[in-house]
Amino acid sequence: MAHLPDLQPGWHEPLGALARDGGVNFAVFSENATRIELCVFDGEGQRELRRYTLDGPHDGVFHGFLPGVGPGLVYGLRARGPYAPEQGHRFNPHKLLLDPYAREIVGHFGWRAEHHGYELGHPDGPRSQDTRDNATQALKARVAPPPEPGVRLHHARRAPADVVLYEVHVKGFSKLLPGVPEALRGTYAGLAHPASIAHFKRLGVTTLSLLPVQYCIDEPHLAERRLRNYWGYNTLGFFCPDPRLAQGQHRGDPSAVTAEFRAMVDALHAAGLEVVLDVVYNHTPEGNEFGPTLSWRGLDNKTWYRLVSGDWSRYENLTGCGNTVHCSHPRVTQFVLDSLRYWVGELGVDGFRFDLAPVLGRSSHGFDPNAAFFTALRQDPVLAGVHLIAEPWDAAYDGYQVGRFPGRFLEWNDKFRDAVRGYWLRAGAHGVGRGELARRFMASSDVFHHGQRLPNASINFVAVHDGFTLADLTSYSAKHNQANGEDNRDGRDGELCANFGAEGPTDDAAINATRDRVRRALLATTLLAQGTPMLCAGDEIAHSQGGNNNAYCQDNATTWLNWDRADGGLTELVAQLLALRAAEPLLRHPRWFAAGAGTVGDAGIGWYAPSGHEMSPNDWHDAGQHAFGAQLREAGASRPRLMIVFNPDATPLPFLLCNGPWQLVLDSSGESALDFVPAGQPLGVPARSLLVLRQASP
Repeated sequence: MAHLPDLQPGWHEPLGALARDGGVNFAVFSENATRIELCVFDGEGQRELRRYTLDGPHDGVFHGFLPGVGPGLVYGLRARGPYAPEQGHRFNPHKLLLDPYAREIVGHFGWRAEHHGYELGHPDGPRSQDTRDNATQALKARVAPPPEPGVRLHHARRAPADVVLYEVHVKGFSKLLPGVPEALRGTYAGLAHPASIAHFKRLGVTTLSLLPVQYCIDEPHLAERRLRNYWGYNTLGFFCPDPRLAQGQHRGDPSAVTAEFRAMVDALHAAGLEVVLDVVYNHTPEGNEFGPTLSWRGLDNKTWYRLVSGDWSRYENLTGCGNTVHCSHPRVTQFVLDSLRYWVGELGVDGFRFDLAPVLGRSSHGFDPNAAFFTALRQDPVLAGVHLIAEPWDAAYDGYQVGRFPGRFLEWNDKFRDAVRGYWLRAGAHGVGRGELARRFMASSDVFHHGQRLPNASINFVAVHDGFTLADLTSYSAKHNQANGEDNRDGRDGELCANFGAEGPTDDAAINATRDRVRRALLATTLLAQGTPMLCAGDEIAHSQGGNNNAYCQDNATTWLNWDRADGGLTELVAQLLALRAAEPLLRHPRWFAAGAGTVGDAGIGWYAPSGHEMSPNDWHDAGQHAFGAQLREAGASRPRLMIVFNPDATPLPFLLCNGPWQLVLDSSGESALDFVPAGQPLGVPARSLLVLRQASP
């Protein structure tokens, strides 16, 4: 490396660094830079060996080919251009920049003043310019080995109607899991260990939805408190698996980290499990105008970010994280698509859950379901078959877009969450009524039944990583986030929850029994509803976070699943529910149900009051009655096949069953002893329970 060759013009694509033709080609986009320099470092990233000026720009791309080098070359970028924050430009050649397309990242990031493009404490604030060089402390890219020749083969993906999502944190799942070797706990390899896979298979989930695994850094306020961004929603390397989730022996070698991630995906595929990634293309760790200059800001601030109209020195904050990625720009759209294609084509993942997804479809006029990004995504040949999931809200005006995402997108349905919680936690005058629960249980047709969208578009959940766990929403009446260091101001206020008589853990047997019944009913409702069910990892074992409903910075026993205290009965119920869902096509019907008996080609549903008659408009509006039932009928059948009965009340009740006889298949409370119910005979429905019955032979 002491005698590096001269740079040749090279090619303008693909963007990033690619080992090819006996050298490495570099291509960097910037619409407003006047010059971009390639800085080559020694293997430790501490000594700059040579600096080159890239050729261009050609169509906004600077490029160059360095012969005689290959994978393992460490480099950074410097960009020259106007430093005029009031015009949206923040070029500062004193700051070494990370290539946005870096496949491998080396170094250890620490929050230092010289990482900022302006002088901290200067009277002009972020309009000043810092001329200190940060190269020795900056993270750097390392050229990755070229992709394997040929197309990576994928296993056949699940049919949309058969998908059961399991939202899980790579580290938190296996960190304390018995059966996983100590060295593998909390890692990609640990998630793919046979002990982990055995649990997934026992439950009957099909698709793991991983919390962010792309390379992230901790926010400065967390670093000051010696906390970590455990969830990972602060991505710096959109092409790199996070080394913090790899085995200790691999963390210092980005190639080994990527290999471990790829091996995890392969092992999960071999077990018949899919892998979906939670991805964060809506903001970056550079924050607002007071944040550091790490990559995008220094390469072309005005292109990469949405800036405030009339004051281009400030950033639109549609994410609540300081900045908003300008996804409507063609080159930014290309960047996101290139990243997605990498994770699918080279690392084998099966889909994506897009954090704050409305950002991806925002134009100057607000959210647009036909935005260029969505159009490009849906017609991309590499991404054509993967699962697409939207978190359908962001943190700004017009940010709530549930039901408006295009094509085959599935969407987190918070209306389901709130209705199901309201029905089971606070039934009666202060709770959710039968009509609202029925609407959500049948995949929220008022939200999703338009165009060509199908019931599976509704992702049904009662708990996810963000908010109370299932155990906590039935054990606490308010959040308890003091450990986060923000005086309990963070996290969602007013989250639907109930403690049933005591705040937190209690020795009161009656309270614990009530909590258990409600948890079981909540799980049964979620896993048997029409749409796509999603289970939050740990809810099947009643994992508690001590009432913390925003545990994003708790990389400790708060969030690591406590297998020693697992509720085995709850786990068995989940397994029974998902086995029943898999065995009964009517519980995962791919089309919308018709009211009543239905017509040829349509399955039908009928709704019944406890007295045995079909629900009338007056019944639906009777706030004093809470229990009801649904009978599901196959297309063309003369008799219903399944009946589901809901009783959220604190007392049992008799429910007259018509169209029988019936066989009891499942009782969420586990209390029912009678398994056969003749036609016209009332069934005793236990308090706070959901029952499933199957048509029996007359």
